[in-house]
Formats: sequence, C-alpha cells, structure tokens
Amino acid sequence: MALKTSELNAKLFGKADKRRATTPQEAQSAAKAQAQIIELAIAGEEMVTFELVRVPADKVATDTVVFAENAREQEFLNEHALSDVLVTLKERGQQFPAVGRRTSDDKIEVLDGSRRRMSCILAHKDFLVYVANDINSDHAKFLSDVANAHKPLSLYEKGREMQAKLDSGEAEDQKALARMFQCSEALVSGALKAAALPLELLKAYPNVVELGRPTIVKLHKQFNELSDEQQQSLIEKCHQDGKYVWQCCEAQGVTRITKEVTETLESWIQDFVPPKRAENPKIELVKGRANYSRKGSNLSLNLKKVDDALMQEILDFVATKLQ
Repeated sequence: MALKTSELNAKLFGKADKRRATTPQEAQSAAKAQAQIIELAIAGEEMVTFELVRVPADKVATDTVVFAENAREQEFLNEHALSDVLVTLKERGQQFPAVGRRTSDDKIEVLDGSRRRMSCILAHKDFLVYVANDINSDHAKFLSDVANAHKPLSLYEKGREMQAKLDSGEAEDQKALARMFQCSEALVSGALKAAALPLELLKAYPNVVELGRPTIVKLHKQFNELSDEQQQSLIEKCHQDGKYVWQCCEAQGVTRITKEVTETLESWIQDFVPPKRAENPKIELVKGRANYSRKGSNLSLNLKKVDDALMQEILDFVATKLQ
C-alpha cells in the first residue's frame, strides 16, 4: 500500500502530520483526522500550535484538570449526563480530541472537552487532547465558552453565569441579564433560582440538564420553606451511604428516574413540613347565591345576584345588628 507524502516524511525524517486551520470547519476536519499537530488562530487572532497527546487511561484523572472558569459543573457529569458520549466512546473510541494547555506544574488543563475527559475516566479509556503551551487566560476562556455552546448548559450552570454578572455589576437586574443572554426574563428568573439551590440537592438527579424551569421553581419554593436545620437534613438524605437518590431508584431511563427523584424529594419535604390545609374554607349559605368564611372574630360574606333594593335592606340590617 502506497504511503502518503506526509506519512513518508514522518517515517524518514520524524516529521509529524501538520495542519493549519483558519476556519472552524478546517479545525474540525483536522481534529477528526487526528493530525499530530494543528496550527489554529484562536478568536481570529494569533496562531497557536497544538500537539496531539494521548493520556493513558490510568492517568487521566491525575494528569489532567478542567479549566477553573469552565461554566460546566463537573460534579454533574455522571454516566447518565454523559450517556451520549459514553456510547460512541465504548463502540468507536474517542472521535474528536479535546483541547487544552500545559500548566506550570506540567499538567494538562482541559479547555474544550471536559465531558470527553470524564467519559474516558468512567470508561477507563485513553484520553486524546490537543495541547498548546502558549494560551493566555482570555483565549482559554474563549475556547471554553465556544466549547460549551455545543452542548446546552443546565439552568443551574446558566444561573451561575448570570449571578456572576450581577455580582460583578456587568448587569443591573434581570431585564439586563435577559438582554445580555438573549433569553426571556422568565428563564433568567428560573436560572437564578436554580443557582441558589445547593449543589448536593441537585446532584440527587441523574442529569441536571434535563431539569426544566417548572421543576426548578417548585423545588426552590419548597426548599426555601424549610428551616436551616430542615434544609441540612434534606441535603444529608440526598447522599446516604455513599449514594445519591438517583442511584437508589428502581426506574429505568433518565425521564422516569428524574420523576421518581422529584417524588422522593417532595415526600421528604412533606415529612418536614406537612402540606398546609386550606384556611378559612368558604361555607355555602344559599346555593349559588351566598357563602361566607370566618377567621377568628372576623366574618366575610359573599353575595351574588343582589339588586340595589335588597342590598340596602341587608346593609341596614347589618348596621342595626352591629351598633
């Protein structure tokens, strides 16, 4: 079988396959082909050289770290959250190398590919990553943010980003956040509520990305109705005997497990705070015409189909009785 010129040069002179990428499409093509070296212009600026590195399976957890400013919460990455990556990884291996930079302590900091990294750890597979030595913090954040755009963040992760904008003064209020993130104010409100929930509480679920705004809003309301002591007790129940709630469910599939977790949490919350009974129920006095409710010494009367003459009679009667 004839060798390509690049392969022949590599064998004869030790030169590696080298690609220069000026567009995302070219970079993706080079990555798919797993070229040994890629030159890439980051954020359309200076050209940076990346070299393909294979990290042995037993060293992925120790020799690599995730970029600290990565918006994706690493503690949410379990076998359910990574099921889409794990399937292809086990069947065909890692299709696209991750992207990272070399740190001062000679570790590889992953900028793009934290999900692939954790999948390799869970599947005990070697980890492929393009590594550069000269990426500054701004370019590192750019690569990390671009990578996260491919896989939606959870409401919790979006909420953390939004809260950071509020804390730094970059956004004044939720309206400003909605404009900045190009979403509705309702989504901003739900995301901020999600970010206000304890991480350990959300880890009760198999895949936090699957949690919608209604579930988050309801959970936020129920959790904040508990006392500090009750909140702590609930969090402790979410991780007992080294297992999270989702790991103890009998249901199959993320949707059914999520539903079972929600029902479990709600039952625990009700144990702490029993549902409030409706106070001051309305009592029907005349069907379809009059009902009343009583609270302590106060009486509320609701009348329907009352003309002016009857109204005056009733008011005169009440005034006489209360004088």
